[in-house]
Amino acid sequence: MTLHGNNFIGHTLASTSDETSTATNPATGVTLDCSFTAASMEEVKQAAECSQSAFAIYSKLSQLKRAEFLDAIGDEIMALGDELVQRAMDETALPEARITGERGRTVNQLRAFANLLRDGSWLEATIDLADPNRTPVPKVDIRRMLIPIGPVVVFAASNFPLAFSTAGGDTASALAGGNPVIVKAHSGHPGTSELVANAIIAASQKTNMPNGVFSMLHGSGRTVGQALVKHPRVKAVGFTGSTHAGRTLFNIANDRPEPIPVFAEMGSINPVLVTPKALSNDGDSIATAYAGSITLGTGQFCTNPGLIIGLDSVELDNFVTILGKAIDKVTPSTMLNPVVFSGFSKSYQKVLAQPGISVVGQSEEAADADKLQARPTVGAVDAKTFLTNQELHCEVFGPFSLVVKCADAEELLQVVTSLEGQLTASVMAEETEFPEYATVIDTLQSRVGRILFNGVPTGVEVCSAMQHGGPYPAATDSRFTSVGTAAIKRFVRPIAYQNWPDAALPDELQNNNPLGIWRLVDNSWTANKIV
Repeated sequence: MTLHGNNFIGHTLASTSDETSTATNPATGVTLDCSFTAASMEEVKQAAECSQSAFAIYSKLSQLKRAEFLDAIGDEIMALGDELVQRAMDETALPEARITGERGRTVNQLRAFANLLRDGSWLEATIDLADPNRTPVPKVDIRRMLIPIGPVVVFAASNFPLAFSTAGGDTASALAGGNPVIVKAHSGHPGTSELVANAIIAASQKTNMPNGVFSMLHGSGRTVGQALVKHPRVKAVGFTGSTHAGRTLFNIANDRPEPIPVFAEMGSINPVLVTPKALSNDGDSIATAYAGSITLGTGQFCTNPGLIIGLDSVELDNFVTILGKAIDKVTPSTMLNPVVFSGFSKSYQKVLAQPGISVVGQSEEAADADKLQARPTVGAVDAKTFLTNQELHCEVFGPFSLVVKCADAEELLQVVTSLEGQLTASVMAEETEFPEYATVIDTLQSRVGRILFNGVPTGVEVCSAMQHGGPYPAATDSRFTSVGTAAIKRFVRPIAYQNWPDAALPDELQNNNPLGIWRLVDNSWTANKIV
């Protein structure tokens, strides 16, 4: 498939501005084929209006029709074959196994939401039947369910060119909820984005979706992205990226005459608690596992374990030594793009320049800046220094982690208490130690969206129970997840119908339950008809 570099406004291709950009292979510096045209402000408006027109139709389609559309997107993505895999590799320097695995995850996400729609129970259909004989006041008939909210803008992420980008979790969950989507393509992988956008458009045409159910625009976040968030037709935003960018979008959305929600998943250092007993029993294996987690994917995961906390002890010293030696052996690898590489270089050098920091592990092989290679590094610091220096609490996005040595249990609790909101926390301990560390674990739990026992945080299972989010600044709303089928709840709202004629109700709330879904009727779950 020949790339064209245009913007997608529904089924229409557009490229009226003079501003263009190209993609570059981060490992070789070679400029890849095709120039991509940034959307003009007029095209931003057209995309928003086209999405609103589609919303009037798409939001009324049956759950089964939407499910058919999502399955078709998955089919079309797979039909792209090696072309998609190769372009994603060229634009990100990620290996083939990573891209093919991520493609599988992307398609499986789409199919999971399709299955959710076929089940229907996610709609939370709730019915309280009328009781005209109730005294002293007759009871009215109230029926409640979740409905779509309107066009959603999705910002593609740099570190997942498929699973968190054009047809990623935000797009899949918004479409599943009945909302048209406008994707702001990421400049780091525009060709990959175009290929996937073509797949979505093809799927929408094959399943007779309304024109405008999907659009995609190129351009910078500061111009095109912010203009989309400001447009009155847009009703929600999905974002994965830095705290600064996420907070900027959040502020813009709240300054609108009609504020809208921004579901931003942002920075996290994902603290790890290691206990002396766990290190005594299995310190070598824990160190090896965490060396792999820290450097996995060049550390470019939002769940990268950037902070390891333990009690100063012989066991911790041995753990640090083994961890450092494992990091020494890791070969530097290429990061996603110059922006990510520059951010990592500045961040980790700034941390290492702080007083009291020692380097306990660093790749023995020199990194090649021309190839945007990151040098895996682990540092160490005492708790007193960590507690008095806020610079040490900041995320370093890349293969870096900091070990904090606490003199006693009181310092350990102080360190955990000082942490901001995080996506994850991990507890490496023996089960018998839970009573001893109960307060510390409770404090960790209050700061995260997911807490792990004896595991590494990298690797986020896509399932209905997953919580990928957390208290600010990990996310802008800790009540929601951006991974798993529960992510659909971000892009819907409840509505109640009072004393509504049965024939005029949505199928999900009608007496005869034509969809056969589970509903809460007079406080009892049932899939039966109401007679």
